[in-house]
Amino acid sequence: MPLLSFAEAFRRLAEASPDRPAVACDDVVTSRGELWTHATARAHQWQAMGVQEGGLVAIALPNGTAFLECALAAWQLGAVPMPLSHRLPEQEQREIVALAEPALLLGVSPERYPERACLPDASRAEAEVSTQPLPDRTSPHAHAIASGGSSGRPKLIVDGNPARFDTEAPHYGMSADARVLIPGPLFHTGPFLNSRECLLRGGQIVLMSRFDPEQALRLIDTHRVQWANLVPTMLHRIWRLPEPVRQGFDLSCLERVVSSGAPCADWLMRAWIDWIGPDRMHEAYGGTERIGGTSISGREWLERPGSVGKPTGGRKVRIVDEHGAPLPPREIGDVFFLPPGGQGSTYRYVGAEARSTQDGWETLGDMGWLDEDGYLYLVDRRTDMIVTGGENVYPAEVEGAIDAHPAVGSSCVVGLPDEDLGQRIHAIVQAEPQIEEELRGLLAERLVRYKIPRSFEFTPEPLRDDAGKLRRSRLRAERVGSDAPNA
Repeated sequence: MPLLSFAEAFRRLAEASPDRPAVACDDVVTSRGELWTHATARAHQWQAMGVQEGGLVAIALPNGTAFLECALAAWQLGAVPMPLSHRLPEQEQREIVALAEPALLLGVSPERYPERACLPDASRAEAEVSTQPLPDRTSPHAHAIASGGSSGRPKLIVDGNPARFDTEAPHYGMSADARVLIPGPLFHTGPFLNSRECLLRGGQIVLMSRFDPEQALRLIDTHRVQWANLVPTMLHRIWRLPEPVRQGFDLSCLERVVSSGAPCADWLMRAWIDWIGPDRMHEAYGGTERIGGTSISGREWLERPGSVGKPTGGRKVRIVDEHGAPLPPREIGDVFFLPPGGQGSTYRYVGAEARSTQDGWETLGDMGWLDEDGYLYLVDRRTDMIVTGGENVYPAEVEGAIDAHPAVGSSCVVGLPDEDLGQRIHAIVQAEPQIEEELRGLLAERLVRYKIPRSFEFTPEPLRDDAGKLRRSRLRAERVGSDAPNA
């Protein structure tokens, strides 16, 4: 089958089976035909507002069917959808908008940007707007993802490929006609791309407007979901449900659960493998830039606990030291990737520069090591590493040990200035303060002494969002300024 534009690929599906379910969200099921008609009406309205081929359309809407309609509408016009968190602080949003200069902002008050085209909510175009087919167009870039979190500086990651779809290209075991659970926010890369892949393959999206662990299991059971991508935070929250609740749902329909978005603690990966089986549990690692990525099945993981797998899609990986020299197996260094098409073939930055070698290898900023068979093991991001008393400590390892406590919802470990040690390890923990002594005992069993936090801070608020992301640099900066409460 030849490559089709994203819009044409879905149009054919909608015309062939207009009544087939496309999206289920909050007990409302939208058919392919309805989704396409609504997207077409939006496209006509936006065209009249001046959106042209290649223009960016910022979608700052909460999870819902309208978000997906808007992506389809953008692709119909040959425009580029730019998912954007609807919860962004105003200043961060302004910085991203100034960088991206979108042709249209959705979910944003026109009063905020009087010089730009804005639509304040998810309302569709009025009935008199045309739903006639538009000329087939291919967006020059499949999407653009805004990032303004951990680096403290906003940037755009613009996909390097046009919006063309190959139905025969694999996507982490997602089959055609699959029923796919999308539990994470659509402004993040994983949920957005998985939704796109599901729609264009002819599958049905089961979309959560917000993540709830028990509801996720209920939706899997009710809709007989076959494929799900869950970040470790979600895996953790589901696992912490009372066992009678967890075991009260029929998950036999599941064919694949993929953990991605953040490192999955070894104990949590093993728990899920024991629960749903090694052939259904998988882990994937990669970045929005798509310069590299790895995948591992649960069965492989049991042979190599802690690994995130081997490179996929013809990509290459190597570990280098601080001078860029390749390191032998089992030596920790910076993880560098090279995609099959070489540097620049998968993305481009707006507002940032890639960290790369002279021969075109690039890094996502992570550290790790390879075993003798080429399996990758991640350690942490270089910028997150804590040097305390001359010892290197990787926050992800400490957080994994903290999160193993059954009363802990999430945690964040940062290094705070210390006159004696250089940095002291400080843990922010989503739990009641009464567990501190018990938690210290657990960590003493799991970690060498210098890795155990010197101070703890307890909070009732989750530290990771529904996509499993931490704002570590912000949390650290707040505590450096306040000298860390409860220290």
